[in-house]
Amino acid sequence: MKHRKRLELLSPAGDISILRAVIQAGADAVYIGGPAFGARAYANNFSIEELLEALDYAHFYDKKIYLTLNTLLKENEIEEQLYDYLLPFYEQGLDAVIVQDFGVLTYVKQFFPELAIHASTQMTVTGADGAAFLKNLGVSRIVTARELSFAEIRQIREETTVEIESFVHGALCYCYSGQCLMSSMLGGRSGNRGRCAQPCRLPYQVLDTNGKILNRDANYVLSPKDLSTISMIPELAKCGINSFKIEGRMKQVEYAAGVTSIYRKYVDLCERHGSEAFSVEKSDEKLLFDLGNRNGFTRGYYEKHNGADLITFCQSNHTKSSEVCLIQEEVKEKSKRKIKGILKLFLQKNATLTVKIDDIEVTVEGEIVDAAQKKPLDQKNVAEKIKKTGDTLFVFEELKIEMDENVFVPIGQLNALRRQALWNLQEELLRSYRRKAWHTKSDMKREHLENRNRLQREVVSDSETFLSVSLERPELLDLVCSEKAVGRIYLEADAFLQENDIRSLREICKEVKANQKQAYLALPFIFREHTKKRYQEIYEDLLTIDLDGFLVKNYEELGFLKRNGYTGKIVSDHNLYTYSNRARQAFLESGIEFDTIPLELNLRELHHRGCFRSELFIYGYLPLMVTAGCLHKSLGRCEKREELYGLKDRYDKVFPVKNNCRECYNIIYNSSPLALFGMAEEIKKLHPLSYRIHLSKETRSEAEQVFEFFRETWLQAKKWDKNSMKDYTNGHMKRGVE
Repeated sequence: MKHRKRLELLSPAGDISILRAVIQAGADAVYIGGPAFGARAYANNFSIEELLEALDYAHFYDKKIYLTLNTLLKENEIEEQLYDYLLPFYEQGLDAVIVQDFGVLTYVKQFFPELAIHASTQMTVTGADGAAFLKNLGVSRIVTARELSFAEIRQIREETTVEIESFVHGALCYCYSGQCLMSSMLGGRSGNRGRCAQPCRLPYQVLDTNGKILNRDANYVLSPKDLSTISMIPELAKCGINSFKIEGRMKQVEYAAGVTSIYRKYVDLCERHGSEAFSVEKSDEKLLFDLGNRNGFTRGYYEKHNGADLITFCQSNHTKSSEVCLIQEEVKEKSKRKIKGILKLFLQKNATLTVKIDDIEVTVEGEIVDAAQKKPLDQKNVAEKIKKTGDTLFVFEELKIEMDENVFVPIGQLNALRRQALWNLQEELLRSYRRKAWHTKSDMKREHLENRNRLQREVVSDSETFLSVSLERPELLDLVCSEKAVGRIYLEADAFLQENDIRSLREICKEVKANQKQAYLALPFIFREHTKKRYQEIYEDLLTIDLDGFLVKNYEELGFLKRNGYTGKIVSDHNLYTYSNRARQAFLESGIEFDTIPLELNLRELHHRGCFRSELFIYGYLPLMVTAGCLHKSLGRCEKREELYGLKDRYDKVFPVKNNCRECYNIIYNSSPLALFGMAEEIKKLHPLSYRIHLSKETRSEAEQVFEFFRETWLQAKKWDKNSMKDYTNGHMKRGVE
């Protein structure tokens, strides 16, 4: 095989014709979706037969194929469908899978051990601790969160050996990928299931704390411009990125091949001459613009944390100025691989054709060569017939013919000899990619039953089930502490650990313990490099506080605690998704005490999954988005002051937006709180370990009412008066997601 370039150019393909085009345009690898489990469920994904063909086509040119397996899988999908789905691609030589689901990660590692695993950007890896954590579990590459800076990527490179893949061109999401429930909660189309309806591309009005509209002429406040980093290639290479990823599996062939060809040109230029001689021609910049943009381009987050120049404001749709078809027949011909051949036609011996490419050589035999009865073969005509490689991927660079005079072979036999030789050569060329599975589906099913039985032994009775409260409002702490039903309090660090005030947190924990409650510190939604440094400075002091454990919300925090040798209790939050028992088991084996049930499964699916050793949300304003983008900053109102803004949609629903200035991210909450008090009896049958109430923006009287609802419905088994709350949602408890 040829030596692979140090920098990989990774292109998207929505069908087989686009795959051929991007490979011909210079892609080193292509990521594609199959008929299931990919994050673009509405794209023109590959059928099983097309995917097998794509693998052979790419491998023929020494290119790689990565399959998107980057959605969350439900219990029946991972246990009944995944093995049969992956097996033919694995045996054909699939190079890697891109995964989001933690259970899928451990599943692939166990049952398809020779298959490389890439952690999707949907896993929200933002630093070296998360990357190292996943590397230790078998991940060979992480696709970084789009929000990372050069410095943060460089830190991952310096502290880990994992490969780094980062987006360099195409659409940006407003939310941290994998943290978005907006499309799911508002319309039932989950981004975690590849069905995002992109509500972020719709118009919204931003309201200040007094309800005043702040953006009358710029309504597309959640719609980022498209990313273009063509001028930044040397900087991207220097910070340690191994693979440059182009977004666009739903784009047409002109876009995918056109963007690939331009980036190929400048990646090669960078590798040959470095940054000193690097510059981008204006004509190529214009061509990228014409191929497609969203109200212009942005250089993304690599050089800045957020800002107004990332947002479209007045236009959200993707537009193109022209269609450029780069793939002509002569390009296809040039893309054929050159071979050498020797044809031997000797009287009364079998005709033989030997073909060779690189160090691979095959020889095929034909029929016995006869003496010519009339007109003998002409060497020139024979050469013309053998060189007709047609629709194959070969072209003869050199063909030697050794033959006796006065011999004859029918043209049909010569054609058959050529076809067989080229077929055998291609099969030999691809042989090194083929593999056999080590495990069977029965092995997988047996192991699954053992895991489920192990988890089911943890079932507890209703009387042992207790109530947890995650609390964002310090002024409600005394109320929560006085509530007898509460057994555990999650103190949100954003609210209870201001300015690294260990002394205050110590006193707060004493108050919690004095009221016979467990005290857990809930770490931030996002744990970027600056956050990690701050927590590293106070880590030893945190251990001196009477904390029962930590609630973690991302892989960075898991990795951080592991790296520091923490041996106490850890609870995973709902956004460390556990759709299946396999995902739950994987987290338990990674040191989690118990998990929080994800918010997108319905009652039937939860019964199938089982809720033993899991905590279940029953009330709270649920986070729909966690964003690096800040509405205050985008509208030029950044005052480093935390306020609760509103985001009003076209139906006049208002979504609360909280800005966390210290960690520099926004949380967009649902307009209506989740309230499952009317489903208490049904939910009790799930036998979760505990229930959770989340208090974020509630007044004292509203919080008191929430506790009264819990006492009435859960403890006293009274029927809940649904009219006692004007506005609430059952979330996905009844409908679920596709």
